[in-house]
Amino acid sequence: MAGRVVHFEVPFSDGDRARAFYAEAFGWNLMVMPELSYTMASTGPVDEQAMPTEPGFINGGMFERTEALRGPMITIDVDDLDAALKTVESLGGKQVGEKLPVGDMGFAAYFEDTEGNILGLWQTA
Repeated sequence: MAGRVVHFEVPFSDGDRARAFYAEAFGWNLMVMPELSYTMASTGPVDEQAMPTEPGFINGGMFERTEALRGPMITIDVDDLDAALKTVESLGGKQVGEKLPVGDMGFAAYFEDTEGNILGLWQTA
């Protein structure tokens, strides 16, 4: 269903330090994906595809902090990423970076809202 928050991301300056912190503080299961320069974060029980098996929680990820992506963000599910970006722009927001394929799972993009917050968009393939 479009419009739901489906993912979160936490940037880091020191990946080992950040992973150790979240694993110890909250019991997150973290899977480093060096080929994507990304760490998947499971915040609860998951199935074989790393999807939540209980209602009430979402999973996320961690990545190296960049100038554009400096703080934690939420990711919103959309049916059509390109159309969502056009709507964001028509309402005064702006796209940040390029639309990115994520393996064969789907596409991601970031945008800045009218308040200066950076958020993510996700379209399942």
